[in-house]
Amino acid sequence: MALFLTESDVRRLLTMDLALEAVAAAHRAHALGRAIDTPRQRTRVPTASLHILQGALLDAGVMGYKAYTASKDGARFRVHLFDAADGRLQAVIEADTLGMMRTGAAGGIAAKHLSRPEAATVALIGAGWQAQGQLEALCKVRPLRQVRLFSRNPDNCRRASADFARRFGVEVVPAESAEAAVRGSDIVVTVTTSGTPVVLGEWLSPGMHINAAGSNALIRRELDEKAVGRAGLVCVDSRATALREAGDLLPALEKGRLHEGQLVELGEIVAGIRPGRTDPEAITLFESQGMAIQDLAVAKRLVELAQRQGLGAQLPG
Repeated sequence: MALFLTESDVRRLLTMDLALEAVAAAHRAHALGRAIDTPRQRTRVPTASLHILQGALLDAGVMGYKAYTASKDGARFRVHLFDAADGRLQAVIEADTLGMMRTGAAGGIAAKHLSRPEAATVALIGAGWQAQGQLEALCKVRPLRQVRLFSRNPDNCRRASADFARRFGVEVVPAESAEAAVRGSDIVVTVTTSGTPVVLGEWLSPGMHINAAGSNALIRRELDEKAVGRAGLVCVDSRATALREAGDLLPALEKGRLHEGQLVELGEIVAGIRPGRTDPEAITLFESQGMAIQDLAVAKRLVELAQRQGLGAQLPG
């Protein structure tokens, strides 16, 4: 019998430590040829859109997909996990929290390998649901002292600053502007839905690391071309996906200022195939679009925990 796990079940089981371990393992498997990941497919109608990511983790023995819909009424996420040996359904998991945590974990893994070890100040651009996963993961991998949070909505910024400080035990201060947040920070995180750049290259300084997590469609831009051009190392979760939908990178790729061969996959760094940060003065960039194998790796671990703890409802398999 297959399991159905609700958002409540996921929140009870999932920790950032688990997400970091699972996502790192998924990227390592991908770099070593032990994972299959198919770039996101999208179907759009005038009132809603459907997005599907699919793949497989060969050594974990699972395959599956995440499907999510978006409309004016909000977004709905579910992961479907199957046994790779016989194709049987193992689980259906409500995946809003799962997706937020695995996206944050990818940023945390990138920061672990690409930011300076002493990095302590963070500029966080965006105060929404995804921002909390980004910050929680950074708190796990770097000795953070201060977070400068900017949101275009001042009320949201103040509320999120107080909430994040309470939950993650780090000083979080509202910034008057994105520029004020970014200048002088060690790590810059963008997690917005902006169609125009929110971070400019002239604000960056040597040694910074950037996690750009919001530009996962052609219509979205978080960094201007100068910011991308100043990066000495450009890391992506998947080249195939980045070449299809990394709105931040496509202008530079189209103009020949950035080439496919320059893109380093996160899994290659995790697996030790390619180096991460080698120059303390370099500006490094991680462009996060999201991969099915991230969801599947976390989902497999959640199913195992749920079975041990007796959580979840039974579905016909």
